[in-house]
Amino acid sequence: MLKTPVYIIDEKNMIHNLEILQKVEKESGAHILLAQKAFSGFCMYPLISKYISGVTASGLYEARLGFEEFHKENHVFSPAFGDKEMEELTGICDHISFNSLSQLEHHRKYWEKKALEGNLGIGIRVNPELSTQDEHAIYDPCAPGSRLGVRLCDMPDKLPKGVNGLHFHTLCEQGFEPLLKTYREFENKFSKYLSSGDVKWLNLGGGHHITREDYDVEGLIGLIKEIKDKYKVEVYLEPGEAIALDAGDLETTIMDIVQTEVLPVLILDASAACHMPDVLEMPYRPPLDDSGEIGEKKFGYRLYSRTCLAGDVIGDYSFDKELHIGDRLTFKDMAIYSMVKNNTFNGMALPDIAVRYSDGTEKVIKSFGYEDFKNRLS
Repeated sequence: MLKTPVYIIDEKNMIHNLEILQKVEKESGAHILLAQKAFSGFCMYPLISKYISGVTASGLYEARLGFEEFHKENHVFSPAFGDKEMEELTGICDHISFNSLSQLEHHRKYWEKKALEGNLGIGIRVNPELSTQDEHAIYDPCAPGSRLGVRLCDMPDKLPKGVNGLHFHTLCEQGFEPLLKTYREFENKFSKYLSSGDVKWLNLGGGHHITREDYDVEGLIGLIKEIKDKYKVEVYLEPGEAIALDAGDLETTIMDIVQTEVLPVLILDASAACHMPDVLEMPYRPPLDDSGEIGEKKFGYRLYSRTCLAGDVIGDYSFDKELHIGDRLTFKDMAIYSMVKNNTFNGMALPDIAVRYSDGTEKVIKSFGYEDFKNRLS
Protein backbone atom coordinates (compact mmCIF):
# COMPACT_ATOMS: atom_id res chain seq x y z
CA MET A 1 0.00 0.00 0.00
CA LEU A 2 1.29 3.48 -0.88
CA LYS A 3 2.19 5.71 2.04
CA THR A 4 0.25 8.95 2.40
CA PRO A 5 -0.06 11.69 1.48
CA VAL A 6 0.28 10.69 -2.16
CA TYR A 7 -0.93 12.00 -5.49
CA ILE A 8 -1.96 9.14 -7.77
CA ILE A 9 -2.19 9.87 -11.50
CA ASP A 10 -4.77 7.59 -13.13
CA GLU A 11 -3.50 6.40 -16.53
CA LYS A 12 -6.81 4.82 -17.61
CA ASN A 13 -8.84 7.99 -17.01
CA MET A 14 -6.19 10.12 -18.70
CA ILE A 15 -6.31 7.93 -21.80
CA HIS A 16 -10.09 8.37 -21.85
CA ASN A 17 -9.61 12.15 -21.90
CA LEU A 18 -6.87 11.98 -24.51
CA GLU A 19 -9.00 9.90 -26.86
CA ILE A 20 -11.68 12.61 -26.81
CA LEU A 21 -9.10 15.32 -27.49
CA GLN A 22 -7.55 13.28 -30.28
CA LYS A 23 -11.00 13.00 -31.87
CA VAL A 24 -11.34 16.79 -31.77
CA GLU A 25 -7.93 17.17 -33.41
CA LYS A 26 -8.63 14.66 -36.16
CA GLU A 27 -12.14 15.81 -37.02
CA SER A 28 -11.58 19.56 -36.76
CA GLY A 29 -7.95 19.98 -37.81
CA ALA A 30 -7.12 21.91 -34.64
CA HIS A 31 -3.86 21.68 -32.72
CA ILE A 32 -4.47 20.83 -29.06
CA LEU A 33 -1.79 21.77 -26.54
CA LEU A 34 -1.39 20.68 -22.93
CA ALA A 35 -1.44 23.76 -20.67
CA GLN A 36 1.36 22.84 -18.31
CA LYS A 37 0.18 25.36 -15.71
CA ALA A 38 -2.57 22.86 -14.86
CA PHE A 39 -0.62 19.62 -15.18
CA SER A 40 3.15 19.24 -15.54
CA GLY A 41 3.50 15.56 -14.67
CA PHE A 42 6.15 14.91 -17.27
CA CYS A 43 6.26 11.21 -16.45
CA MET A 44 3.04 11.11 -18.50
CA TYR A 45 4.36 13.20 -21.43
CA PRO A 46 5.33 10.15 -23.53
CA LEU A 47 1.71 8.99 -23.26
CA ILE A 48 0.12 12.40 -23.82
CA SER A 49 2.33 13.14 -26.83
CA LYS A 50 0.82 10.16 -28.67
CA TYR A 51 -2.56 11.90 -28.74
CA ILE A 52 -2.12 15.70 -29.04
CA SER A 53 0.09 18.22 -30.83
CA GLY A 54 2.17 19.79 -28.08
CA VAL A 55 2.34 21.89 -24.93
CA THR A 56 1.98 25.50 -23.91
CA ALA A 57 3.85 27.33 -21.18
CA SER A 58 3.34 30.34 -18.94
CA GLY A 59 7.02 31.19 -18.67
CA LEU A 60 10.56 30.03 -19.27
CA TYR A 61 10.69 27.07 -16.92
CA GLU A 62 7.52 25.48 -18.26
CA ALA A 63 8.74 26.14 -21.80
CA ARG A 64 12.02 24.40 -20.99
CA LEU A 65 10.13 21.45 -19.53
CA GLY A 66 8.00 21.13 -22.67
CA PHE A 67 11.06 21.38 -24.91
CA GLU A 68 13.04 18.81 -22.93
CA GLU A 69 10.29 16.28 -22.21
CA PHE A 70 7.43 16.58 -24.76
CA HIS A 71 9.36 16.92 -28.04
CA LYS A 72 6.50 18.34 -30.11
CA GLU A 73 5.03 21.84 -30.54
CA ASN A 74 6.11 24.22 -27.78
CA HIS A 75 4.22 27.51 -27.23
CA VAL A 76 4.57 30.19 -24.58
CA PHE A 77 2.65 33.21 -23.28
CA SER A 78 3.41 35.46 -20.31
CA PRO A 79 2.23 38.92 -19.27
CA ALA A 80 5.90 39.94 -19.42
CA PHE A 81 9.22 38.38 -20.42
CA GLY A 82 12.70 39.26 -19.21
CA ASP A 83 15.41 39.90 -21.78
CA LYS A 84 17.45 36.82 -20.85
CA GLU A 85 14.28 34.74 -20.85
CA MET A 86 13.34 35.91 -24.33
CA GLU A 87 16.79 35.14 -25.65
CA GLU A 88 16.36 31.53 -24.52
CA LEU A 89 12.70 31.20 -25.47
CA THR A 90 13.33 32.05 -29.11
CA GLY A 91 15.56 29.00 -29.28
CA ILE A 92 13.12 26.47 -27.82
CA CYS A 93 9.60 27.69 -28.73
CA ASP A 94 7.55 27.46 -31.92
CA HIS A 95 5.10 30.24 -30.97
CA ILE A 96 5.50 33.18 -28.60
CA SER A 97 2.46 35.31 -27.72
CA PHE A 98 2.94 38.77 -26.23
CA ASN A 99 0.57 40.46 -23.82
CA SER A 100 1.22 44.01 -25.00
CA LEU A 101 2.52 45.94 -27.96
CA SER A 102 5.28 47.41 -25.78
CA GLN A 103 6.54 43.92 -24.84
CA LEU A 104 6.39 42.91 -28.50
CA GLU A 105 8.56 45.84 -29.56
CA HIS A 106 10.89 45.66 -26.56
CA HIS A 107 11.85 42.11 -27.52
CA ARG A 108 11.82 42.56 -31.29
CA LYS A 109 15.61 42.30 -31.47
CA TYR A 110 15.37 38.75 -30.13
CA TRP A 111 12.49 37.34 -32.16
CA GLU A 112 12.30 39.26 -35.43
CA LYS A 113 14.93 37.42 -37.48
CA LYS A 114 13.52 33.96 -36.74
CA ALA A 115 9.96 35.15 -37.25
CA LEU A 116 10.66 36.73 -40.62
CA GLU A 117 12.47 33.56 -41.69
CA GLY A 118 9.29 31.61 -40.87
CA ASN A 119 10.83 29.69 -37.98
CA LEU A 120 8.88 31.30 -35.14
CA GLY A 121 5.21 32.26 -34.79
CA ILE A 122 4.62 35.60 -33.10
CA GLY A 123 1.23 36.46 -31.64
CA ILE A 124 -0.55 39.18 -29.70
CA ARG A 125 -2.97 38.29 -26.94
CA VAL A 126 -6.13 40.35 -27.25
CA ASN A 127 -8.92 41.05 -24.78
CA PRO A 128 -12.44 40.53 -26.20
CA GLU A 129 -13.80 42.43 -23.16
CA LEU A 130 -16.56 39.88 -22.58
CA SER A 131 -16.74 38.30 -19.13
CA THR A 132 -18.21 34.81 -18.87
CA GLN A 133 -17.12 34.08 -15.29
CA ASP A 134 -20.13 33.88 -12.97
CA GLU A 135 -18.46 32.19 -9.98
CA HIS A 136 -14.71 32.74 -9.96
CA ALA A 137 -13.85 36.42 -10.48
CA ILE A 138 -10.19 35.74 -9.67
CA TYR A 139 -9.96 33.89 -13.00
CA ASP A 140 -11.70 36.51 -15.15
CA PRO A 141 -9.20 38.05 -17.60
CA CYS A 142 -11.93 40.26 -19.07
CA ALA A 143 -12.83 42.02 -15.82
CA PRO A 144 -12.54 45.83 -15.79
CA GLY A 145 -8.94 46.86 -15.29
CA SER A 146 -7.57 43.54 -16.50
CA ARG A 147 -3.89 43.49 -17.40
CA LEU A 148 -4.34 40.48 -19.72
CA GLY A 149 -4.60 41.11 -23.45
CA VAL A 150 -4.76 44.16 -25.71
CA ARG A 151 -8.16 45.82 -26.07
CA LEU A 152 -9.44 46.71 -29.52
CA CYS A 153 -9.14 50.42 -28.73
CA ASP A 154 -5.40 49.94 -28.16
CA MET A 155 -4.71 47.90 -31.30
CA PRO A 156 -3.08 49.48 -34.38
CA ASP A 157 -4.95 49.56 -37.67
CA LYS A 158 -2.53 46.97 -39.06
CA LEU A 159 -0.70 44.24 -37.18
CA PRO A 160 2.96 45.08 -36.45
CA LYS A 161 5.56 43.62 -38.80
CA GLY A 162 6.32 39.99 -37.99
CA VAL A 163 3.11 39.27 -36.10
CA ASN A 164 1.22 36.37 -37.68
CA GLY A 165 -1.13 35.21 -34.93
CA LEU A 166 -3.77 36.28 -32.43
CA HIS A 167 -4.47 34.73 -29.05
CA PHE A 168 -7.32 35.09 -26.56
CA HIS A 169 -7.89 33.23 -23.31
CA THR A 170 -11.00 34.05 -21.28
CA LEU A 171 -12.42 30.78 -19.94
CA CYS A 172 -11.96 28.77 -16.76
CA GLU A 173 -13.37 25.23 -16.50
CA GLN A 174 -16.25 26.09 -18.85
CA GLY A 175 -18.35 24.47 -21.53
CA PHE A 176 -18.73 25.20 -25.23
CA GLU A 177 -21.38 27.94 -25.02
CA PRO A 178 -19.11 30.49 -23.28
CA LEU A 179 -16.45 29.81 -25.90
CA LEU A 180 -18.91 30.33 -28.73
CA LYS A 181 -20.19 33.54 -27.18
CA THR A 182 -16.63 34.78 -26.65
CA TYR A 183 -15.55 33.88 -30.17
CA ARG A 184 -18.48 35.76 -31.71
CA GLU A 185 -17.51 38.85 -29.69
CA PHE A 186 -13.87 38.42 -30.67
CA GLU A 187 -14.80 38.01 -34.33
CA ASN A 188 -17.05 41.08 -34.22
CA LYS A 189 -14.19 43.19 -32.87
CA PHE A 190 -11.06 41.72 -34.44
CA SER A 191 -12.18 40.15 -37.74
CA LYS A 192 -10.40 42.80 -39.83
CA TYR A 193 -7.08 41.33 -38.72
CA LEU A 194 -8.23 37.80 -39.56
CA SER A 195 -9.39 38.94 -42.99
CA SER A 196 -6.19 40.85 -43.76
CA GLY A 197 -4.23 37.74 -44.69
CA ASP A 198 -1.54 38.56 -42.13
CA VAL A 199 -2.92 36.18 -39.49
CA LYS A 200 -1.86 32.59 -40.03
CA TRP A 201 -3.03 31.16 -36.72
CA LEU A 202 -5.57 31.79 -33.97
CA ASN A 203 -5.19 30.50 -30.42
CA LEU A 204 -8.48 30.09 -28.52
CA GLY A 205 -6.69 29.72 -25.19
CA GLY A 206 -7.59 27.33 -22.41
CA GLY A 207 -10.27 26.71 -19.81
CA HIS A 208 -12.20 24.38 -22.13
CA HIS A 209 -13.73 21.42 -20.24
CA ILE A 210 -13.81 19.36 -23.43
CA THR A 211 -13.63 16.00 -21.66
CA ARG A 212 -16.47 16.73 -19.24
CA GLU A 213 -19.41 14.44 -19.91
CA ASP A 214 -21.82 17.24 -20.85
CA TYR A 215 -19.42 19.20 -23.09
CA ASP A 216 -20.67 19.87 -26.64
CA VAL A 217 -17.77 18.28 -28.50
CA GLU A 218 -19.54 18.35 -31.85
CA GLY A 219 -20.26 22.05 -31.41
CA LEU A 220 -16.56 22.69 -30.78
CA ILE A 221 -15.54 20.72 -33.85
CA GLY A 222 -18.04 22.67 -35.94
CA LEU A 223 -16.76 26.03 -34.71
CA ILE A 224 -13.14 25.15 -35.43
CA LYS A 225 -14.04 24.03 -38.94
CA GLU A 226 -15.93 27.29 -39.46
CA ILE A 227 -12.94 29.37 -38.39
CA LYS A 228 -10.51 27.42 -40.55
CA ASP A 229 -12.77 27.54 -43.62
CA LYS A 230 -13.63 31.23 -43.28
CA TYR A 231 -10.23 32.68 -42.42
CA LYS A 232 -7.77 30.00 -43.64
CA VAL A 233 -5.91 29.95 -40.31
CA GLU A 234 -4.57 27.22 -38.09
CA VAL A 235 -6.52 26.93 -34.83
CA TYR A 236 -5.00 26.12 -31.44
CA LEU A 237 -6.60 25.23 -28.12
CA GLU A 238 -4.76 25.04 -24.79
CA PRO A 239 -6.74 22.88 -22.35
CA GLY A 240 -5.11 21.89 -19.09
CA GLU A 241 -7.97 20.61 -16.98
CA ALA A 242 -9.46 18.64 -19.89
CA ILE A 243 -6.36 16.47 -20.22
CA ALA A 244 -6.13 15.47 -16.56
CA LEU A 245 -9.80 15.90 -15.54
CA ASP A 246 -10.77 13.17 -13.06
CA ALA A 247 -7.39 11.55 -13.71
CA GLY A 248 -5.83 11.84 -10.27
CA ASP A 249 -6.42 11.27 -6.57
CA LEU A 250 -4.88 12.58 -3.37
CA GLU A 251 -4.86 9.90 -0.69
CA THR A 252 -4.54 10.99 2.93
CA THR A 253 -4.67 9.43 6.39
CA ILE A 254 -6.58 10.59 9.48
CA MET A 255 -3.97 11.45 12.12
CA ASP A 256 -6.25 12.63 14.93
CA ILE A 257 -9.88 13.42 15.74
CA VAL A 258 -10.72 16.52 17.81
CA GLN A 259 -14.17 17.21 19.25
CA THR A 260 -15.54 20.76 18.80
CA GLU A 261 -18.85 22.51 19.41
CA VAL A 262 -19.51 22.52 15.65
CA LEU A 263 -18.42 19.16 14.24
CA PRO A 264 -15.84 16.51 15.08
CA VAL A 265 -12.63 17.51 13.32
CA LEU A 266 -10.47 15.10 11.34
CA ILE A 267 -6.82 16.17 11.26
CA LEU A 268 -5.25 14.82 8.07
CA ASP A 269 -1.70 14.41 6.82
CA ALA A 270 -2.73 16.35 3.69
CA SER A 271 -3.34 20.09 3.56
CA ALA A 272 -5.54 22.39 1.50
CA ALA A 273 -3.04 25.23 1.82
CA CYS A 274 -0.03 23.08 0.93
CA HIS A 275 -1.28 20.26 -1.26
CA MET A 276 -4.47 21.49 -2.97
CA PRO A 277 -4.30 25.31 -2.84
CA ASP A 278 -7.26 25.83 -5.20
CA VAL A 279 -9.52 24.63 -2.39
CA LEU A 280 -8.79 27.92 -0.61
CA GLU A 281 -8.05 30.07 -3.65
CA MET A 282 -11.15 29.49 -5.78
CA PRO A 283 -12.59 28.37 -3.25
CA TYR A 284 -14.26 24.99 -3.70
CA ARG A 285 -15.09 21.78 -1.85
CA PRO A 286 -13.08 18.91 -3.37
CA PRO A 287 -14.87 15.65 -4.18
CA LEU A 288 -14.19 12.87 -1.66
CA ASP A 289 -14.86 9.17 -2.12
CA ASP A 290 -17.81 7.65 -0.20
CA SER A 291 -18.92 10.97 1.28
CA GLY A 292 -21.86 13.35 1.13
CA GLU A 293 -22.96 16.78 2.24
CA ILE A 294 -23.47 17.39 5.94
CA GLY A 295 -26.78 15.79 6.94
CA GLU A 296 -26.86 13.53 3.91
CA LYS A 297 -25.14 10.66 5.73
CA LYS A 298 -25.13 9.68 9.42
CA PHE A 299 -21.68 10.86 10.56
CA GLY A 300 -20.53 14.41 9.87
CA TYR A 301 -16.97 15.78 10.11
CA ARG A 302 -14.95 18.88 9.33
CA LEU A 303 -11.67 18.06 7.57
CA TYR A 304 -8.58 20.01 8.62
CA SER A 305 -4.87 19.78 7.96
CA ARG A 306 -2.15 19.57 10.60
CA THR A 307 -0.67 22.97 9.60
CA CYS A 308 -0.85 25.87 12.03
CA LEU A 309 -3.10 27.85 9.66
CA ALA A 310 -6.47 28.11 11.41
CA GLY A 311 -8.24 28.38 8.07
CA ASP A 312 -6.62 25.30 6.52
CA VAL A 313 -10.05 23.71 6.20
CA ILE A 314 -10.74 21.28 3.36
CA GLY A 315 -14.49 21.12 3.92
CA ASP A 316 -17.42 19.54 5.76
CA TYR A 317 -18.43 15.99 4.79
CA SER A 318 -20.65 13.17 5.99
CA PHE A 319 -20.12 9.42 5.88
CA ASP A 320 -22.18 6.26 6.34
CA LYS A 321 -19.87 4.95 9.04
CA GLU A 322 -17.91 6.43 11.90
CA LEU A 323 -14.31 7.25 11.02
CA HIS A 324 -11.23 6.47 13.10
CA ILE A 325 -7.59 7.47 13.40
CA GLY A 326 -5.63 5.63 10.72
CA ASP A 327 -8.47 5.51 8.19
CA ARG A 328 -7.59 6.65 4.67
CA LEU A 329 -9.57 9.17 2.62
CA THR A 330 -9.33 9.71 -1.13
CA PHE A 331 -9.90 13.12 -2.71
CA LYS A 332 -10.79 12.99 -6.42
CA ASP A 333 -9.83 15.12 -9.42
CA MET A 334 -6.49 15.99 -7.87
CA ALA A 335 -4.25 15.83 -10.94
CA ILE A 336 -4.97 19.42 -11.97
CA TYR A 337 -3.67 22.53 -10.17
CA SER A 338 -2.36 20.47 -7.26
CA MET A 339 1.16 19.19 -7.96
CA VAL A 340 1.93 22.39 -9.89
CA LYS A 341 0.84 24.64 -7.00
CA ASN A 342 1.86 22.74 -3.89
CA ASN A 343 4.27 24.15 -1.33
CA THR A 344 6.10 23.33 1.91
CA PHE A 345 4.58 25.92 4.25
CA ASN A 346 5.13 24.90 7.90
CA GLY A 347 7.75 22.44 6.68
CA MET A 348 4.98 20.18 5.41
CA ALA A 349 6.32 17.31 3.34
CA LEU A 350 5.30 17.23 -0.31
CA PRO A 351 3.18 14.18 -1.20
CA ASP A 352 4.73 11.39 -3.22
CA ILE A 353 3.70 11.19 -6.87
CA ALA A 354 2.53 7.81 -8.10
CA VAL A 355 0.88 6.40 -11.22
CA ARG A 356 -2.01 3.96 -11.26
CA TYR A 357 -1.58 2.11 -14.53
CA SER A 358 -4.41 0.78 -16.67
CA ASP A 359 -3.88 -2.74 -15.31
CA GLY A 360 -4.51 -1.49 -11.76
CA THR A 361 -0.92 -1.61 -10.54
CA GLU A 362 0.50 1.44 -8.75
CA LYS A 363 4.06 2.74 -8.69
CA VAL A 364 5.67 5.69 -6.91
CA ILE A 365 7.40 7.86 -9.52
CA LYS A 366 8.77 10.56 -7.24
CA SER A 367 9.31 10.97 -3.50
CA PHE A 368 10.22 14.16 -1.65
CA GLY A 369 12.03 14.74 1.60
CA TYR A 370 13.71 17.27 3.85
CA GLU A 371 16.23 18.32 1.19
CA ASP A 372 13.40 19.43 -1.10
CA PHE A 373 12.16 21.74 1.65
CA LYS A 374 15.64 22.98 2.60
CA ASN A 375 16.86 23.59 -0.96
CA ARG A 376 14.08 26.07 -1.64
CA LEU A 377 15.56 28.30 1.05
CA SER A 378 18.94 29.68 2.01
